[in-house]
Amino acid sequence: MTETTPLRPADRRGLADEVADRIRVAIFDGAFPPGAPLREVELAARLEVSRGPIREALAKLEREGLVRTQWHRGATVTTLSAADAEELYTLRSALERLAVARFHTHATPADLATLEEVVDRMHAAATDHDMLRLDLEFHDAVYAATRHERLRQAWSAIRAQIILFLLSRIGASTDYRAQVPAEHRALVAALRADDPAHSTELFLAHLRLAYDRLAATF
Repeated sequence: MTETTPLRPADRRGLADEVADRIRVAIFDGAFPPGAPLREVELAARLEVSRGPIREALAKLEREGLVRTQWHRGATVTTLSAADAEELYTLRSALERLAVARFHTHATPADLATLEEVVDRMHAAATDHDMLRLDLEFHDAVYAATRHERLRQAWSAIRAQIILFLLSRIGASTDYRAQVPAEHRALVAALRADDPAHSTELFLAHLRLAYDRLAATF
């Protein structure tokens, strides 16, 4: 019997994951807007780690679509093109159509209460970036209520890029924080009324409005 190759010890990747989390939050908070450089030396100094975890973290964020790396420019926060925005909009529309249908058949009163609580907090959002986090929290709750694990995973796979979409949307106009609470209040009302057709119409119109605002800037 031939001896099998021994397993190598697993790499400890906890630090790189933590660094990725810190950089991700900084991007979402607007500290690094789309197109901003992410220099390894500067990040290592600010986070007080070596360049190895920084490099691993940037590679992880690149797989998520938040970061792009070019050999002559290094790493930068992804800037969405018109094609990127259109693809994200159309894909999200398809996912959300199914999410709304599943919500109407699987959501509980507690799920509706969660959405209403998020909308209540939207009215107290102090900044556009606070509103962005609540916007995503609302849609996270919709997908969780579908009780469809693969649908939720599909949403999670594009979630970081959707945040880039919303960051670009914030930069494209000044009405984001004023507009979002009323739109989401209407979405909750449609879900509570248990009218799938009307809910789907409102959700898709909600996505279309955000896309149109962003598309106008390209």
